[in-house]
Amino acid sequence: MSDQLGRHAFPRSAIVDLGSNSVRLVVFEGRGRNPVAIFNEKAVLRLGRGLSSTGRLNEAGVAQGLGVMARYNAIARAMGADPFEVLATAAVRDASNGPEFVASLQARMPGVPIRVLSGEEEATLSSAGVLCGIPDADGIMADIGGGSLEVVRVGAQGGPPLAESLKLGVIRLSDRAEGDLARARAIVEADLAEVLWLPQGDGRDLYLVGGAWRALARVQMHLTDYPLHIVHHYTITRDAARDLAAHILGSPRRALERLTGASRRRVDDLPFAATVLRRLLRETGARRVVFSANGIREGWFMRQVSPEVRTADPVVALGHDIAARYGRDVHLPPALLDWTEPLFPDEAPGQARLRAAACWMSDIGSHDHPDYRAEQAFLRVLRQPGVAMDHPTRAFLALTLALRYEAELDAPYLSIGRALLDAEAVARAEVLGTALRLAYTLSAGTPELLAGAILRVLPGRLALRLTEGSGVFSGEGIQRRLARLGAAMGLAVDEAA
Repeated sequence: MSDQLGRHAFPRSAIVDLGSNSVRLVVFEGRGRNPVAIFNEKAVLRLGRGLSSTGRLNEAGVAQGLGVMARYNAIARAMGADPFEVLATAAVRDASNGPEFVASLQARMPGVPIRVLSGEEEATLSSAGVLCGIPDADGIMADIGGGSLEVVRVGAQGGPPLAESLKLGVIRLSDRAEGDLARARAIVEADLAEVLWLPQGDGRDLYLVGGAWRALARVQMHLTDYPLHIVHHYTITRDAARDLAAHILGSPRRALERLTGASRRRVDDLPFAATVLRRLLRETGARRVVFSANGIREGWFMRQVSPEVRTADPVVALGHDIAARYGRDVHLPPALLDWTEPLFPDEAPGQARLRAAACWMSDIGSHDHPDYRAEQAFLRVLRQPGVAMDHPTRAFLALTLALRYEAELDAPYLSIGRALLDAEAVARAEVLGTALRLAYTLSAGTPELLAGAILRVLPGRLALRLTEGSGVFSGEGIQRRLARLGAAMGLAVDEAA
């Protein structure tokens, strides 16, 4: 394994999430604050099908699973992943033949740890995955799988963590209700009523984790013509979530297939997921629903990184990663942060955080074709896999960096960014992006030259002072970009001198 690692610039780790519905292998690269998945493969086994009536894992799923896991073992070893671990959840945990299945897997995967998680461990890892991407999460997390539903109180609260694992996964709920949605509603109501702390979600957010929830999110995106097709951090109101559940429950199967593009088996699960969602909204009193693509796998990954990395701001950390990957001088972003500070005197902490991230990401297009840098920068940031970027953050940073490369604000490809931001945020992005463009023109991307240019905001005016002998001089390009920045700020401009 150590010989394999020598072939790669960054260490790799791999996790298999062996669930009641599907099994997935993810290979991560690096030990940074934002998990970077370089391989991700899923197989649908439906191990939990029939578990409620037979008490055993589905035999067809077991047979298929042995072959799939042999493949995953070969992939992880060939990619040099270390550590490599298998986490089994509700179906394997509850089935009478679960230990037998684990023994068969262990014989085919010698040396690979196979852990059968308790309900509490599953809930803890899943909530850690949510907090990886949403560090300030406050409310109730609900992770739905095929066999179980884990609910966790996340955020600031006293005492020990509150978590429960319920037999409300979509496959098990369907089995328990014998496919009858009316019976499923009664089962969900009775089970959730036993979780006495769910009302602590009142007025907070409900964080949804799991493939069935993600399929619901895609339905909502389709119905509302939402401009950014990224489920992670997709946020809707309580009323929208309630209407979505009602739509799913009232739609014929063929209509759901058209809306989701999901497999037939996944479509079968949607009404049961909608039933659980509707009751969760009632029990928690949540004000919004936030969909998270993070869960057990990301929670496991965060245990592999150092405490100091784990506690870093993930958005700024992503900026550092981008600067290291694309930037020409990693010493420039801190200088840009200081240089742009006078432009934002009343900046809130969240706005300062985004400005810092933008400064670190600001050389992201350095290796792109000059005719397409603005558009490439916009799309690359908008579609980054960074786990902590909610949709407005993506839009703000993408728009800022497109303008740093001198995009026109009304360019058609920027419409997604404009649609996801309010007018104030668009104006801030314009000022910051235009200022960064001016800074790069002055400095040629070096902190030494930037130090020779001082930008000042005076009453009603914007002034640029250049230090004689610093190598920075005022030409037509400087004057034009200074004027553009002044216009964005609504200020008159003193010619650079």
